[in-house]
Amino acid sequence: MNFRPHGKKNPDLCICIGGINMGQYHQYPKTIFAGFWMRFFAYSLDLIIIGSLQRILLFFLEDGAIKAGISLAIYLTYFVLMTKLNRGQTLGKMAFGLRVVSFNEENLSWTSVMVRELFGRYLQKIFLVMYILIVFTPKNQHVIDLLVDTAVISEKNLMLYNEIPQIQEEKIGQEQIEQGQYAVY
Repeated sequence: MNFRPHGKKNPDLCICIGGINMGQYHQYPKTIFAGFWMRFFAYSLDLIIIGSLQRILLFFLEDGAIKAGISLAIYLTYFVLMTKLNRGQTLGKMAFGLRVVSFNEENLSWTSVMVRELFGRYLQKIFLVMYILIVFTPKNQHVIDLLVDTAVISEKNLMLYNEIPQIQEEKIGQEQIEQGQYAVY
């Protein structure tokens, strides 16, 4: 049986490597999670794209509540649709090789995307300081990531991680388990 870090959960066998429970979806070492600056640059690129869309679509409207409401709708719709339909990636995340993953689901559900991108983006647009939490959490998560149990990973680091030879169940010896290198429970 091959060990797959992002495969379906196997309740009969759970392997821990380096203290990380590999039995849940998308559990990786800290180096896989995207840091503050990568996420900042991806978000900045997304804002440039959204701003361009807003200027193209709303150039004929005068400034006011209607234009502001439609502008907010474009902002939120971009993040919701891009994240759900592109498997956790907006254009900014694609450019920087980032992806949103859920720890509870193999693929992001509409509920997770709506809470993270609709509710979360709206709150974070108002309270920008919420983004700073990324620096202080072990998996570089912001408040809404913690709420819906998601994180942003670096696909380039993930490719390197997946190139590590697959660990097979029968190759884990009792001596390695006793030394604390691997735990099977």
